[in-house]
Amino acid sequence: MATYSLSIVGVLVLCLLSILLAIHSGSSKGRAGALSGPVLPADDDNLLYRIDRVHMNAVEALPPFVVPAVLAMMVGVGPVALATLVWGYIAIRLIHVAVYLRGGKAAKGGSVRTILYVSGALVTIILIATTAVAALQATN
Repeated sequence: MATYSLSIVGVLVLCLLSILLAIHSGSSKGRAGALSGPVLPADDDNLLYRIDRVHMNAVEALPPFVVPAVLAMMVGVGPVALATLVWGYIAIRLIHVAVYLRGGKAAKGGSVRTILYVSGALVTIILIATTAVAALQATN
């Protein structure tokens, strides 16, 4: 597993990001006197809503990326290729978080934020395909 240390650290960074965003969301709601759960009204101009949504986006995107990343290590995807996908995905997610939390036009749906989210989804699809190919090659 030492050959996958960069990818393992990357997966852990993604998990830590999700936890940190949960803490930020919860503490922000607490300071605002809001109840736990979804922030209403659903409005991208509301910072509390954006904090909640960026946390939920991170949670929703985590399993579809982490599961194939771990499977990629198990089936022998090239360590450099995997680390490139993992850290590229992390960069996209971090920029997505920053853009969404900053607000403004770039944070609105159908803009920079959406492009970043779709880019992360594409990296995830590439990871899934790469892992599937490696798994099928391992059986031959």
